[in-house]
Parts: sequence; C-alpha cells; structure tokens
Amino acid sequence: MNLVDEQAVRPSVINRHTSDVTGLILSGGGARAAYQVGVLKAVADLVPQKTENPFPIVVGTSAGAINAVSLACGAMDFSQAVARLQYVWQNFTTDKVYRCDWPGVLKQSSKFVWQHLFGFGRDIPVALLDNSPLRGLLLEELDFSGINLALARRKLLAVAVTAFSYHTAQATTFYQSRAHIDAWQRFRRGGQSAKLQIEHLMASAAIPLIFPPVRLEQEFYGDGAVRQAAPISPALHLGANKVLIIGVNSLNNRAEQQLQLRQPSLAQIGSHLLNSTFSDNLETDLELLQRLNHLGAMLTPQQRALEHGLSPVEALVITPSKVIDEIAVRHRNQLPSSLRVFLKGSGATRAAGGGVLSYLLFERDYCNELIELGYQDAMSKKTQLMSFLSLDEH
Repeated sequence: MNLVDEQAVRPSVINRHTSDVTGLILSGGGARAAYQVGVLKAVADLVPQKTENPFPIVVGTSAGAINAVSLACGAMDFSQAVARLQYVWQNFTTDKVYRCDWPGVLKQSSKFVWQHLFGFGRDIPVALLDNSPLRGLLLEELDFSGINLALARRKLLAVAVTAFSYHTAQATTFYQSRAHIDAWQRFRRGGQSAKLQIEHLMASAAIPLIFPPVRLEQEFYGDGAVRQAAPISPALHLGANKVLIIGVNSLNNRAEQQLQLRQPSLAQIGSHLLNSTFSDNLETDLELLQRLNHLGAMLTPQQRALEHGLSPVEALVITPSKVIDEIAVRHRNQLPSSLRVFLKGSGATRAAGGGVLSYLLFERDYCNELIELGYQDAMSKKTQLMSFLSLDEH
C-alpha cells in the first residue's frame, strides 16, 4: 500500500490552485485529542487576527475528526473557532462523553454480558460504554451549516472524516468539498463524497468494543483509525500539497518500565492495541512520505510530472514531547468512581494501565495539562510553524 500512488494527488485538483494548499491532519486518540487543541491555540496566536483560515483542507479521524469538523464549522473565523474548541475541552467532564453514573455503567455492562455471553439482543449494537452524551454535546456545540458557508465563501476547500466499515473491512473517508473531487478506491481504503452530519462523527469516534458502532446508510461503522493504513493520503487526494500533522503519541519517547516477570494486565494489552490502532499507521505513513519525497527529489520536474505520486509534499509534524500515559496516571483519581470500580480488574487504574486511561479520561485537569503541553510543544517550533504557514512576525 502506497501513501501516494499514481492518482493519489489528482492533477485536476492540484492545478486549480496557484499556490501551496495546506492540509491539517488530526489523528485519533480519545481524550488525548486535547493535545491537538493546544497546538491549534498556538497557531491561532501566531496568525494575524481576522486572518483567513490557514488550513483550507482539514482531515480528522476519531476524536481528531470531531476537532476537524469543529474547525470547519467555524472556518469563517479561525481564531474564534479555536477559542470555542478550547473552551469545550477545558471544561470537559467524563459524563459529557459517556455515561459514568452507576445506573448507566451497570445497565451497559449487563447488556454487554447479556448479549456477548448469552447471545440475546444481537440486533442492538452494544459496547462497554454508552456514549450517547457525546451525541448531545456535539449537537449542541456544532453548527454544520458553517461548513456550507465556509465552502461557499472560499474559506475552506474540503473537510473530511474517516470511519471503518465492519462489513467491508475498509476505511472510508467521507469528504465535503467546494469543488468536485472524484471518489477514490484503494486497497482497504477509499474516499466518498458526503454532506457531513453528526452520524459521521459518532462513527469515526466509535472506538471498537468501547463505544458502539454507528449505522451509515446500509453499513455499521466504527473508529476510522482501524485499518487506516495511509492516514496522510486523504488530505493529498483532496488537493493538499503540504500538511501539518498533529499526533497524540510521542514519536520518540516511551515510558520506561522495569522488566517484571508477570503476565501483562488486560489494560496493558489494551494500551498496546489502542496505540497500534491510533499511532503506528501514522508513524509508518510518515516514514513512507519521507522516502517518497527523497525519491521525488532525485527526479527531474519532467519526470515528476509523469509520476504524480512523487510530487514533493512538505510535512511538519508536532507530537507530544512527554509520554501521555504518564500524565494520565497522575490524574487517574479524577476518573468517576463507577469507572474506577469497573476498570479496576483490568489494571487500568494502576500505573501500568495509563495507556487505556489516557484515552478515556475526559476530565478538565487532565485535558488542560494536555492543552498546555500542546501549546508549549507548538511554540517550541514557532520558527518552523511560521515558515511552514508563510507567516511574518507581527
């Protein structure tokens, strides 16, 4: 599977623009997506006030899809959109995302056992947690008509979210764009034009087994990070020729733990599974992009014109400078008591279970620390950011 293949960057799309087209890629990661808000806050502080949206193409997956669509809905005023997003994340509590009251947890867990151990109620999608509060929050906070306005006023070229079909085992990127962009189909992944709605976001953010699948048309979809072998590719299909990628997992730092001659807990296994779903594909795709850029640099402009997949793509990556698992562990006591009891047996409330906790801990102190980390990490790359976004000192 190639990140940029023969038709990944279609000439009919790229040639419509006379200058660089910057894409913003927001990866998934549950509560870890608060880190992205801090990076976006830094960008908003760097761009001139009332400037046009610096990201005409916005692509997101899972919780990153929610952030992406939030920006697209407010693309008429980028700084205000970031401020609104920051306000929501700074005031998060877990009960705004999924039910964590005792009746809610007990009801959902009994339904899960009743269905998956005894086989009753198979026509009802059931998961470990009930994320219906998230639907209500998104309906309250997002005005999808803002996307249409931004597209019509040329403040936005395209916005896209990715979800995974449990029926076809394919990652589908649903995109809404100003100009016509042909749908694409690759191995286990494709792109489909759609008018984005709440269901697309709920599907993209439905972490397997943790949150229930969501029906879109005739299929059930889950978290878009599953089987998303080329997370950078959708932005290129939509016309971006440079991308800012905000990850939620450090590319360099790993928690150092002493070797223990004991079997790993369920939470430790779950942490690795979640990280492999949300982070490994992005890291692999970045390596491939760098190799393709290096190969493209060896070709003449005439040769690159014949091989569109080798056109250079400038990429700037911002990822956490600290291990988020360790931050989550410091805030584990903020998890509602019902969830602490519910997750205790898996080891998620212990130090070694910080990985699972880092995805589920939607509490303000934890989110605020991630926002601050994102802001500081972005500001540490201020010179690179301003150069990447073609900004002057102001």
